[in-house]
Amino acid sequence: MENKVHKWKTVRRLGDYIKPYKWKTLGVILLLLIVMSCNTLNPYLMKVSIDRFVSIKDVKGLFSIGLVLVAINILAMLLSKIRILSMSKITNKVLIDIRHELYTHIQTLSFSFFDNRPVGKILSRVVGDVNALQNLLNNSIVNLIPNIFTVSLVVIMMFILNPILAMICVIVLPILLGAMFFIEIKSNKLWSNYREKRSTLLGYTHEAFSGMRVIQGFSREKYAKEKFQENLNAHGNGFLTAVKVQDYFWPIVDLCRGIGISVVLFAGYRLVLKDSLSMGTLMAFIMYIEMLWRPIMNLASFYNAFITNLSAAERIFDILDTTNDMIVNGATKKLPKIKGNIKFENVTFSYENDGINALKNTNFTLKAGEKVALVGETGAGKTTITNLLSRFYDPTLGKVFIDGIDIRTVELESLRSQMGIMLQDSFLFSTTIKENIKYGKLGATDEEVIAAAKAVNAHSFIEKLENGYDTEVNERGSRLSLGQRQLIAFARALIADPRILILDEATANIDTETERLVQEGIKKLMEGRTSIVIAHRLSTIRDCDKIFVLSHGEIVEQGTHEELLRSKGYYYNLYCAQYSFLSEGA
Repeated sequence: MENKVHKWKTVRRLGDYIKPYKWKTLGVILLLLIVMSCNTLNPYLMKVSIDRFVSIKDVKGLFSIGLVLVAINILAMLLSKIRILSMSKITNKVLIDIRHELYTHIQTLSFSFFDNRPVGKILSRVVGDVNALQNLLNNSIVNLIPNIFTVSLVVIMMFILNPILAMICVIVLPILLGAMFFIEIKSNKLWSNYREKRSTLLGYTHEAFSGMRVIQGFSREKYAKEKFQENLNAHGNGFLTAVKVQDYFWPIVDLCRGIGISVVLFAGYRLVLKDSLSMGTLMAFIMYIEMLWRPIMNLASFYNAFITNLSAAERIFDILDTTNDMIVNGATKKLPKIKGNIKFENVTFSYENDGINALKNTNFTLKAGEKVALVGETGAGKTTITNLLSRFYDPTLGKVFIDGIDIRTVELESLRSQMGIMLQDSFLFSTTIKENIKYGKLGATDEEVIAAAKAVNAHSFIEKLENGYDTEVNERGSRLSLGQRQLIAFARALIADPRILILDEATANIDTETERLVQEGIKKLMEGRTSIVIAHRLSTIRDCDKIFVLSHGEIVEQGTHEELLRSKGYYYNLYCAQYSFLSEGA
């Protein structure tokens, strides 16, 4: 019962997307009703022609009936064409609205949503599941309403012509409805399982293509092919299992149809012999039986499509109902223009809420304009600090303040728009270099773009490219080297003119020669801004005002470069180990 309620709730939500086009939809429904009414008149006019004109050989009367039939069917054909075109336009607009809302909503969700879902599965919702709704919406209006209307009208006409034969015709309908109800229980779960298998297949395919360099680099093509085949088989088996159950519909429908026609012919023949039924009425009944079962078969087809595609709607609404766990009630005020004071107060954080803390009871304060470095082994908690400061995640315990304001109480956009984040993985969009740099400031002029590129020493290599700043970088910037991508991403961060700057291994993919040039741009960028630098190359953070040394989620040391070396603690050992390693490498 609860499942049924859930389905009707899903249907009502889908109906909400049609409301903006309700008048156009009503127009389509009106056209459908007119077309169905025209078609329903055909058997009755056939009865009239047989009973009134054929028996007395009235050619003129038959000719008149023929003209009426031709006129009615031409009108029905024209209106049907208009209806199909109008419905296609409405369906297309509804799908655009749903896909746009889904994409917009996904953009607002926190990183934890993406952590738990492969990109391929999310793509399956935005593309595959929304496409599946096209059949559902089309069938709902094009098949459901007119076929229900046709069945109702045909049954009424049959009862008007002969109630006894009409009762005989509809007596098999409960058998069909019972079978549909039984099969629905089975097929619903199977189609949901199939869509989950399809989503898994798309997720693996997307991941495999994204990681093709790794697959080929380790010669794991055979292993990847076997994994793909495994997912493909699961997808195919899920589809076949669902189809096998669904295909029970048609034998049952055909059986009921055959029984209905046979019983009517037998009963009608007996009634004609007793002069209780005219031949014209019997012929009309036979035509009405065909008209009755055609929409019933269409309704069965719609029901199958409904069960198949409704799970897609449920999966879409599942994402739309997912709330951003970063949004706190009352966090509606905008963060004013900040100076850049930062405070972490008793901050503890776990990514999975499994008791394993990436950060433990962390406390520190940064003054506006200070340059701070975070160092430590992999997994020490350096990136976690920047993630919490950017509110990609919220602390499990404790608070983060900027200029004395708890960042959970302000709008995310007003916070992040005043921050510049430069990551080790420099993601570039499949557009021009100019547009990638402008992503930091959408209204930037060409002069500002060039100035930002010059500041990080990217201008010289960009000018040497065939189309300069208008060069397409391909997906993820594959046409450029890692260092070139990093420089463009750095220009993007620079042009945003942030109040707080985060450099997370920002120079990791740049060679030593290029890095020396970039350091000048970094110094200019850091002037007057609170800057947090994460770097494994300890030589790049000597000029920072403070250095926080992290280990296992805790700040174990802090001070300037010279102070930490003199203390001969954790930082001193890191520095000596790195210096020794580089010397041996040389």
